[in-house]
Amino acid sequence: MKNKIYILFALILLFQVNKAFSQGCEGDDPATNDSISAPSVKIFGYIQPQYDYNFTDGDQENTFKFKRARIGARGTFYKDFSYYFMLETSPFIGSSGDAYLMDAFVTYNADNWARISIGSYKQPFSLDVATPCHSLTTIERSIVADQLVAPQRDFGIAVFGGNKYNKLNYAVALMNGNGIGGANPKDTNTKKDIIGRATYKITNFLTVGGSFRFGYPIPNNNEDDRTTLGGEFLLELDKLAVQAEYIYDEGAYFLGAGGGCGADPIPLGEKRDGAYMMASYSVNEKFQPVLKYEFFDPDLDLKEDGTYQERMTIGFNYFFNDKVRFQLNYLANIETVINVDNDALLGQVQIKF
Repeated sequence: MKNKIYILFALILLFQVNKAFSQGCEGDDPATNDSISAPSVKIFGYIQPQYDYNFTDGDQENTFKFKRARIGARGTFYKDFSYYFMLETSPFIGSSGDAYLMDAFVTYNADNWARISIGSYKQPFSLDVATPCHSLTTIERSIVADQLVAPQRDFGIAVFGGNKYNKLNYAVALMNGNGIGGANPKDTNTKKDIIGRATYKITNFLTVGGSFRFGYPIPNNNEDDRTTLGGEFLLELDKLAVQAEYIYDEGAYFLGAGGGCGADPIPLGEKRDGAYMMASYSVNEKFQPVLKYEFFDPDLDLKEDGTYQERMTIGFNYFFNDKVRFQLNYLANIETVINVDNDALLGQVQIKF
């Protein structure tokens, strides 16, 4: 297991440094804009219709769906204040199938090193989670990010520092720990989660980073805590880009918080980890093949129990222009203990506005 980690970090390379600290899902945080006195507003969003074909034993259906269907508004008002608001309207995400509030925060841009946001937004943990949803190189986020960085969104206050021109970027947040979903999203314990992430640009093309989280994820429980650590390396080499990340997690967890991007949460053991490595090559402005390997172990203390997962994703992105993209991914799930056919072929069209 640990040999996989060493191999991943030995091969790591990455890109998209300028999007590393987006707490919303559009990727263009208004808090980074220059201060202006006149109010401004921008309506934005994107839809991702998708078809899933599952090579599965049993009765699982192949289906058309919306991966995401989002609309929001963002802008600035009164000098250094900005706002960001987004709704998720896809019936295939969320527990009820209804539209719900996803991101809603106000930011005070006190300084480049102190942009203060309060509201609901992404936890500042993990490169994969920080990547805007419409900029994901593969259709699915990594398994480890969806399962261990959960809830991916929460209510809280955070301080962000740095921008794409600085070597150092950081984010530190104090958050409820319960997530934004459920019938009663209010925090029900007195302790809060502390979460943070920092990256440092060693050269113009090489960046290293790490994330941490310590909190109390179970409602009405101030005793059982959780600790999560993550490491990442980033590099871009001409047309070749590769990204990789490792996440380790231990302690209490709350299944009711759900999984990231609508994923079904998996029961976890006391200690769990996972990692991924993804490479893409921009043949030209339109065509980009991609290859991703990932593994996830929900219980490091159990051996050969059938819960350990490995996956290879092979596919490509085709960009008609900067607003329209087509993605095709084949997910080869590698079984290590049980012998079940559960590969999948996913196709998605994305329109941004």
